[in-house]
Amino acid sequence: MSDISSTTETAYADGKILEHTAGGVGVITFNNPDKRNAMSLEMWEGFGEALTSLRDDETVRVVILRGAGGKAFVSGADISQFEKVRHNAAASDEYAKRSAAQRALLADYPKPTIACIQGFCLGGGMQIAMLADIRIASQDSQFGIPAARLGIAYGYDGLRHLVSLVGPSWARLLMYTGMRIDSAEALRIGLVERVIPDDQLWGETMAIAQTISENAPLAIKAAKITIAQVLKDEGQRNMNAIKAIGNACMDSADFREGRQAFMEKRKPQFRGN
Repeated sequence: MSDISSTTETAYADGKILEHTAGGVGVITFNNPDKRNAMSLEMWEGFGEALTSLRDDETVRVVILRGAGGKAFVSGADISQFEKVRHNAAASDEYAKRSAAQRALLADYPKPTIACIQGFCLGGGMQIAMLADIRIASQDSQFGIPAARLGIAYGYDGLRHLVSLVGPSWARLLMYTGMRIDSAEALRIGLVERVIPDDQLWGETMAIAQTISENAPLAIKAAKITIAQVLKDEGQRNMNAIKAIGNACMDSADFREGRQAFMEKRKPQFRGN
C-alpha cells in the first residue's frame, strides 16, 4: 500500500496509531503489524485522540481508516491483554466502557469515514469497519467475528450494525460459527461496498476520498445526517435536524458557488459555508 504526500505525521499509543493529512483527506493508520494490528486498550484510546484531532481540523473533509503492514486492517482485540483487563465480567465492563467511548466517537463522527480494508478484518476490527460510512476491501481481505471461539459476547452495538448490513440470518451464521468469509462473499451479502485488486486498493480509496473532499461539505453533512435519521425508528427521528441542515445548504455560499460554477462550466470551489 503506497503512502501519500502528507503533513507531519502524529503518533499516539506509542506509535501504534498514526495520523496524517493531505489535500483535505485525513488518514488514521492502525500500526501494530507484528500483531496484525490487534487493538490494545491504549490503541483504542489513541484512536479516539486521532479521531478528535481530525474532527477538529477544518482542513480535513473526509477520514480514511487503514491498517499497516498489508496483512490486516484490524485483526481484533489484543488477546494478550485479556488476562489482565478482560478476565471476568467486572473487568470486561470496565474495558468495554473505555473502548466504547472511542467507538461512540466514530459512530457519531460528523465527517465522512472510509474503512480501507486489506487482509484480516476480525472481531473488534469488524466493529470499526462497520461504523465507517463506506467499506472498501482488497480481494485478499477476510472477515469474521470469532467471539464464539473465545467464549465472549459480542456487544449490542456491534451486532446491531452487523444485522443492519447483512441481515439477521447472515449475522447468526457468522456469530454462531465464528467462520471467516472472503471479500467476494462480503460484497455479496452487503458487508462491504466495493472490492478492489490488492495493488489498486489504496489508489482507489484515495480517489474516492478526494472526490468526497472536493464536493460541498454541507451537502455531504446533510446526506450523512439524513441517512442516520432514516435508519432510526420513526419515533426517534430528528426531523428538525434534517430541516435545519437542508436550510443551511440552501442559504450557503457553496450553493451559490455550485450554481455559478455550473453556469460557467468550471469546477466549483467549495468552502463549507
